[in-house]
Amino acid sequence: MTPLRYVRGDATSPQAAGPKLIAHVCNDLGGWGKGFVVALSRRWPEPERDYRAWHRERAHNDFALGAVRVVPVRADTWVANMIGQHGMRTGSKGPPIRYDALSLCLGAVADHAVRLQASVHMPRIGAGLAGGRWEQIEPLIIDRLCARDIATTVYDLA
Repeated sequence: MTPLRYVRGDATSPQAAGPKLIAHVCNDLGGWGKGFVVALSRRWPEPERDYRAWHRERAHNDFALGAVRVVPVRADTWVANMIGQHGMRTGSKGPPIRYDALSLCLGAVADHAVRLQASVHMPRIGAGLAGGRWEQIEPLIIDRLCARDIATTVYDLA
């Protein structure tokens, strides 16, 4: 098993050689404009454009909790838009994060990473605006990615 690596830095600028897959959590309402997605959109327009089109056409595609779309942004870099958040606000049903959906997403990201022979990079997914607890998210990452010997790095802003 490859250990989960933590570094200080920006997940939109992955610190690795070779192919890279940047994973992040999206909501299931079509909203894009706060949190990590702002940094993504500043660097590349494609992930937001693809997410919005995916949501707009959701009656005819797989847009739902647990789904993932991998969007190329450079010859050796992709962004994985993972639908792991229900809504955008904490309410009577708890925070927006859905751990079961996130687990499904991470499994799909692992499959993409293997196919692309890519390392995976991410901020502390699900623990910001989605309201998740890192103590519950980290084991999902280890189980779905690290256990498959996929080099995975979590970025904390310096």
